[in-house]
Amino acid sequence: MFNSDYLRELSDKVITNLVVPPEAGKLFEPVRYILSLGGKRLRPVMCLMACNLFNDKIDDAVMPAVGVEVFHNFTLVHDDMIDKSDLRRGSPTVHSKWGADQAVLSGDVMAFVATECIGQAPERMLARTLKLFNKTAIEVCTGQQLDIDYEKKGLVTEGEYLRMIELKTAVLIAASLRIGAIIGDASEKDQDLLYDFGRSLGLAFQIQDDVLDTYGETRMFGKKTGSDIVANKKTYLLVKALEMAGGEKLRQLRKLLEARNHDPEEKIQEMKAIFDELEIRLQAEKLAYEYFNKAFESLDQVAVKAERKNEIKQLAVNLIGRAR
Repeated sequence: MFNSDYLRELSDKVITNLVVPPEAGKLFEPVRYILSLGGKRLRPVMCLMACNLFNDKIDDAVMPAVGVEVFHNFTLVHDDMIDKSDLRRGSPTVHSKWGADQAVLSGDVMAFVATECIGQAPERMLARTLKLFNKTAIEVCTGQQLDIDYEKKGLVTEGEYLRMIELKTAVLIAASLRIGAIIGDASEKDQDLLYDFGRSLGLAFQIQDDVLDTYGETRMFGKKTGSDIVANKKTYLLVKALEMAGGEKLRQLRKLLEARNHDPEEKIQEMKAIFDELEIRLQAEKLAYEYFNKAFESLDQVAVKAERKNEIKQLAVNLIGRAR
C-alpha cells in the first residue's frame, strides 16, 4: 500500500510537469502559481488511495487524480475573488497578484485542464468517470451560488447550510474517492461506501474550517482569520448563533451584521464574544466529530481487508487533528 506522503509527492511531480502550450505562458503563470502553493493535496491523495484499496497498480488513476486537484484549485481562484480574500495558503491570492481579469481567465483555463486530465482515465471507465466529474463540477458551482445567495438572506437554517457545504465542499472529496474506486475496479457497493465516506469527511472538514476561520491562527490556517465574520458569511457558527440567540443577544448580532462602517477587528471580537457566550464553537466541533464518525462507519464497511484501509484511515485522522 502507498502512503500519503508518497502519493502527495507523486501528485506534486505530475502537477509540476503539466504541459503548457508555448504561446500560453502568460495565461498559465497564475495557474502554476496557485498549484505551486501546495496545500494538503487531499483530493488526489484520496483518489489514489481509493484506487489502491482494490488495486496495487495505481498508474491509471494518477492523471484523473491530478485533474480533480486542478479543478479544486480552479474553484479556489474564483472563490477568492468572490470573497475578496487577499491570502491563500499564506501567500497573495491570484487576483490580488495579477488582477481580476487575469484571475478569471487563468481560472477558467484550469477547468479545461482538469477535464483533459480526467479524460485520461482508462477507456472502459472513461464514461463513468467523466459523467461523475461533470455532475460534481455542476454541484460545486451550485454550492458556491447558494453561498453567495445566503450572504444576502436574513435567515439560513442549519439544514440549508449543511446542504450548501455538501455541494460546495463535500461532493468533490466524495467524487475523488469514487473516481479512484471506479478506476480500481471496485464494486458499485464499495464505490457508494467510499462516496459516503468522503461526503461525511467533507462535511466535517468544512464545519471545522468554519471554526478555524474564527478561532485559528493566521500563521497555521494560511489565511487571515475572521474574514468570514467581516464578510457576514453564513458559516455554521453564525447560522447556529442566529438560531439560538434571543433578546439582547439577537439584537447585538443583527446590529453587527447590519453595520456598514464597523471596525473589522472590533466586529470580529464582538462576534466571537457572542459565539463564546452561546458555546457555538463547542457545538460546531461536536457536529464535526459526528460526521467524522459517520465517515469511519462507511469506511469500515468497504469490502477489503482492514489493514489495507490503514493509510486512508490515518489520513482522515490527521484531518481531525489539524491546526486549531
